[in-house]
Amino acid sequence: MDSDFGIPRELSPLQQLRSQYHPELPPCLQGTTVRVELGDGTTVAKAGDAHIIARAFPHTLGQPLAHFLRATAKVPDAQIITEHPAKRVGIVFSGRQAPGGHNVVWGLYEALKVHNAKNTLLGFLGGSEGLFAQKTLEITEDVLQTYKNQGGYDMLGRTKDQIRTTEQVNAALKACTDLKLDGLVIIGGVTSNTDAAHLAEFFAEAKCPTKVVGVPVTINGDLKNQFVEANVGFDTTCKVNSQLISNICTDALSAEKYYYFVRLMGRKHSHVALECTLQSHPNMVILGEEVTASKLTIFDIIKQICDAVQARAEQDKNHGVILIPEGLVESIPELYALLKEIHGLLKEGVQADNISTQLSPWSSALFEFLPPFIKKQLLLHPESDDSAQLSQIETEKLLAYLVETEMNKRLKEGTYKGKKFNAICHFFGYQARGSLPSKFDCDYAYVLGHVCYHILAAGLNGYMATVTNLKSPVNKWKCGAAPILAMMTVKRWSQNSGSTSIGKPVIHPASVDLKGKAYDLLRQNAQKFLMEDMYRNPGPVQYDGPGADAKAVSLCVEDQDYMGKIKKLQEYLDQVRTIVKPGCSQDVLKAALSVMASVTDVLTTISSSSTSGQQFA
Repeated sequence: MDSDFGIPRELSPLQQLRSQYHPELPPCLQGTTVRVELGDGTTVAKAGDAHIIARAFPHTLGQPLAHFLRATAKVPDAQIITEHPAKRVGIVFSGRQAPGGHNVVWGLYEALKVHNAKNTLLGFLGGSEGLFAQKTLEITEDVLQTYKNQGGYDMLGRTKDQIRTTEQVNAALKACTDLKLDGLVIIGGVTSNTDAAHLAEFFAEAKCPTKVVGVPVTINGDLKNQFVEANVGFDTTCKVNSQLISNICTDALSAEKYYYFVRLMGRKHSHVALECTLQSHPNMVILGEEVTASKLTIFDIIKQICDAVQARAEQDKNHGVILIPEGLVESIPELYALLKEIHGLLKEGVQADNISTQLSPWSSALFEFLPPFIKKQLLLHPESDDSAQLSQIETEKLLAYLVETEMNKRLKEGTYKGKKFNAICHFFGYQARGSLPSKFDCDYAYVLGHVCYHILAAGLNGYMATVTNLKSPVNKWKCGAAPILAMMTVKRWSQNSGSTSIGKPVIHPASVDLKGKAYDLLRQNAQKFLMEDMYRNPGPVQYDGPGADAKAVSLCVEDQDYMGKIKKLQEYLDQVRTIVKPGCSQDVLKAALSVMASVTDVLTTISSSSTSGQQFA
C-alpha cells in the first residue's frame, strides 16, 4: 500500500550504525560554489547510426559533455552558477532494485537543500506507475532518516520499469506539468535510461520546462561505456554473491562429494559471473560471451564440464563449484533459436500447451529432448524487452541434469572411474539486491545524487550523471554529465542475403569485453582455478577495517576515466591554439601543420575501420 512507503522502519544495531555514516564528496562538489565546463558537442557512438539517431532526436542531439569543477579551478571557459532559484524536482525508481539506490535520493536531497532551502524533492511512489498516477511523497530529513545507506527500494517502491508507450509518455508529461517540476531524475539501468533519453526529447519538443536526468543504477553492471565506469549496486551484489559462493566452495572442499552449479543474476551478459569468479575463485565459470564467440552448443558445454569433472577425478577430486550467468540460455545458439520461435508463436496468440506441435522440425526435436521442467520454463511469456524470463529458467539444473546423464554414461562405459557424480543447484540474486550497500555503493550513489542537482542547476536535459576515476579514492573522483544520446546505438542485422533490418536507437547493454583486462585475468588463472582449488573467501561486506575500501576487481584492472582523457585532450588542443597564433614563426606553423596532418590521417583511418567493423551486431 502507498501508505507504507517512506515510513520510519525499525533498524538493527548494524543498520543504525550504517545510517549514521555520511559519505564524503569529491572536492569539485564541496561547498556551495561549483563550476561547470561545457566541452565540445558529442557525437554518436557509431558514425553509421548518426542519421537514424538525428531523425529520432532532433532537439537533444549533439549536446556537449559537462565537467563539474571546484570553484578555484583555473579554467577560463568554466561558468560558476550563481543563481539558485527554488526548484521542484521529482525522482523515480524505474529499474529493478539495487543496493545504494536510496543514497541517490539522499544525495540529491542534500544538494537541493544546501543550495536553496526552499527547494522541493518529490519521490514518486511505486516506480513509473506512481509517476503516471502522480502519487508522490515529499522527501524530508525525517523520511530519509531510516533509509540512509540502506538496501532495497522500499522508501518509494517500484512497479513497472518502463516509460515507453505514447500513453505512458503523455502521462509522464502531464505529471511533470501538473506538479510544476523543474527536473525529473530517473534511476535505473539500460532500459530506464533509454526511456529517459526519449522522454527528454519528447519534453523538449513539447516545450515542457522539466529537464530529465538519468542515473546508472543496476546490479547487472551492463550499463557500461566510455562515459560510465560502473553502476550503483554492482559492487555490493558481487560482494554478497562472492561470499555465498566462497562459503559453498569451502563446503565442497569439506565434504568432497558434491558439484555445485550456481546461477547468478545479471540479465543477458556475464559481468556479475566474471566479477564473482575473480573474487571467489570457483573451479569454473561459463561466460555467455565466450559461448557466443565460440558458437558453443549445449552439448559442447556439457562435454567441457564433463571433461573437467573427469580430469579432477583423476586427481582424486570429486567436488567442485561452477558458476553460470542467468543469460547463458540466450547465448547458446540452438536454445536461443528455440526461444525466439516460442516467443513468436506466443505473440501470435498460440497457447503454451499447443506450441510444441507448431515448432519447426529442428526446434521440435530439441524441445522434446529437454527435461520437462525446462520445457515449462521456456514457454513463459517474454519480458517487456522481448528477452526470456531469465530468472525463471533454471539453466543450472539443466546443465547439472545433462552432466549427470553423461557422467553416468561414462561410468557405465568405464571411461570415467571417479565417484558417482552428485550435483546441488543454487540461484543467487534476490539474496544480494536487497543487501545493505557496500561503502563504495554508498559513496558512489550519494555523489551521483549531488551531480544530478548540478546537472539541473546548469539547465541540462537528457543527460546521465557520471563519476569517473572510480578506482581511486573519493577525493580523486571526477564528476560530470554525458548526453544519454552519446551512449545509444542502433542494432543492425541481416535476416537473409537480400535484406537488412535496423532497430531503434537504444542504450544496448554492454557485454563482457573478451579483449579486456578483467577477462584476460580470468584466462590467466582459469586452469589453476579448475584444478588447484584456489578458493578465496572475501567474507561479508565490510564497512570498516580490511576490505572496507575494496572495489570490484573488474573496475580496478581496467584503464578507464574516458571523460578525464577527453578533458586532457581538450587541454592539449587549447595549448596548440595558444602556441600557433597568427604571428607565430614559420617553423612553428610548419611543424604544427605537419603533425596535425599526420594525426588527422591516423585518426581518420582508425575511425573508419572501427565504424565499418560495427555495422552488424
